[in-house]
Amino acid sequence: MTDINSNLARLRQRISAAAARAGREPEEITLVPVTKTFPPQTIEEALSAGLREFGENRIQEAEPKIRWFRERGVHLKWHMVGHLQRNKAKKAIQLFDIVHSVDSVRLAHEISRRCARAKITIPILLEVNVSGEASKYGFRVEEARREEEEQFFHAVEEITSLPNLDLQGLMTMAPFGAPEEEVRSCFRSLSSLFSKLKENFPQKGWQHLSMGMTDDFEVAIEEGATIIRVGRAIFGERKDYQEDKR
Repeated sequence: MTDINSNLARLRQRISAAAARAGREPEEITLVPVTKTFPPQTIEEALSAGLREFGENRIQEAEPKIRWFRERGVHLKWHMVGHLQRNKAKKAIQLFDIVHSVDSVRLAHEISRRCARAKITIPILLEVNVSGEASKYGFRVEEARREEEEQFFHAVEEITSLPNLDLQGLMTMAPFGAPEEEVRSCFRSLSSLFSKLKENFPQKGWQHLSMGMTDDFEVAIEEGATIIRVGRAIFGERKDYQEDKR
């Protein structure tokens, strides 16, 4: 059985060490435990360890978990960290407190429209594909390609004009299993893009760089991450949630 308390203690030590190497305070980094494939009972254990924010990848899996807690009067902060289809936008704003994975202008428009109908405003992050991998979602913005950066800035300008959206930052994923140098380059590119956005859109409250997972969060912290999305380092290897669903 996974010892969440021990895993979390080790994880916090690693976060603190990475922050120190970068001359930062560990309090600057928000830990979002990703509970994909884990049942509500595992999340209850995490609550006992002091965690109150959680990330989920898929609407279909997240909905019964989130409602399970709400029905019991437990209101947590839920982060949508996986790919979001436009036809799931209505459900997403009902379930989640922040969406990390806005990967197109069309999706931003749909979320804005749904939020306007519901009379709410939701924080969002823009997912950026800085690695250029065809398999990844996100606005494609490779640092060496000026035209991609310009197109992205036009997209940001349009998104910032939409009502009921609170654009707070950027999100990315580094290539899985890549050497540290390549991972670091990916995170550094996103951090550089973030700085340019602050200069070009100073009216926005740019707050967050969501980058770094179990295998690379330390590098992400060193390169400026304010949110890290960690699953296995806390909960152990994933298993089929359906086995525990009740």
